[in-house]
Amino acid sequence: MLKRRLARAAFHLLRRFRCLEQTLLPWSLTHMSIAIPLHKLRETATLVAFYHPQPSYPVHILILPKRAIPSMADLTAQDANLLAEVMLTTQSLVEELGLEKEGYRLIVNGGAYQELPQMHWHLVSGSQR
Repeated sequence: MLKRRLARAAFHLLRRFRCLEQTLLPWSLTHMSIAIPLHKLRETATLVAFYHPQPSYPVHILILPKRAIPSMADLTAQDANLLAEVMLTTQSLVEELGLEKEGYRLIVNGGAYQELPQMHWHLVSGSQR
């Protein structure tokens, strides 16, 4: 419960102080991910997947690259390995959590729909709350 409260507070601060988002979030994911108070499901050298601290769905997982990538528009051909890793991570989480039968979506937001200026994916299942 304390981890969830700390994670919500951190997300609130990032949304409030936009100048910190582009530097603090990617840096903390790369160098301090062990100290981030989240329920991590996967962590590799290039990405981290964890339960969303403010879920909008019964199952709501965030998948973030550790490197600073502001949006999908900033991806390049050199990011092909990252995208493959996102797909493999998604497949393993779908299998592990048994989401195939109920259904799931992998969502990426951009532009005005993107709340944090860090590329990320939402793996969701169930009806939106």
